[in-house]
Amino acid sequence: MRPDPEPFPYEDILYLSRPVSASHPQMSMAERAAQFSPFAALTGYGDLIRETARPLQARPELTEEEKERLDLRLREIFSQHGADLSVSVTYFSPDRAKSGGICVTVSGQIQKIDPAVRRLILKNGLEISLDEVLELEILP
Repeated sequence: MRPDPEPFPYEDILYLSRPVSASHPQMSMAERAAQFSPFAALTGYGDLIRETARPLQARPELTEEEKERLDLRLREIFSQHGADLSVSVTYFSPDRAKSGGICVTVSGQIQKIDPAVRRLILKNGLEISLDEVLELEILP
């Protein structure tokens, strides 16, 4: 029981059924809920934030010993003419959108080494610039 003796405001319409329009079809609950769903006020802003947050690293610099070891491996591969050698290659993949990149390690068989354009081509079609190679191992 209410202590307030005055009638509750709008009590006369509180329990009436919802009006139905004769000219407009009734919306489903999903359509009604969609009116209140969040929207992206700034189109593309979320993508920009994700792109900015994407971690990249600077290109690692090889020491003289690492450069000599890499050069020795490349000569060894050249001497065997790359004949179906399986290798593991770690290379730096520069990012196209911003400065930096990531280090990637792949394994596969060598299809060709093109010294004119300084490219290592694997049988799976991957082309790697020899200037970006950080480590090269010949697999058994």
